[in-house]
Amino acid sequence: MILPLVKGLLLTLKRFLNPFTCATESYPDARPRLAKRFRGLPELQIGEDGREKCVACGLCAKVCPSQCISIEGAEDEQFRRYPSMYELDSFRCIFCGFCEEACPERAILLGDVFELATDKNSGVLDKEKLLESARKRKS
Repeated sequence: MILPLVKGLLLTLKRFLNPFTCATESYPDARPRLAKRFRGLPELQIGEDGREKCVACGLCAKVCPSQCISIEGAEDEQFRRYPSMYELDSFRCIFCGFCEEACPERAILLGDVFELATDKNSGVLDKEKLLESARKRKS
């Protein structure tokens, strides 16, 4: 019973004193390296014409297991469909990626945003908030 405890303490001491096994990251100063397959907050994409790619088909809302997406569609003068209202409840989202897979236009992608802390009690993101990160990448 004492031998495993001593082995564990020695291993901890060895890791603590070896400078090459340090795994500390200075997070606020340096952004951590994320895996390629990381799934963060969903974001809407912008097409080549500068408008959102979403055609308000509703497939992402239908396939979402947590039912965190709500969409209302409309048509413009050229009879092109667009979402007049697109909301995503980030508190309910489980970052599964089903919405990304279901979208025929690749209009919604799971980005690399993982900083979701807020002082507000509402995590509902509207269309403009979801398009914001795509606009930052374009400029």
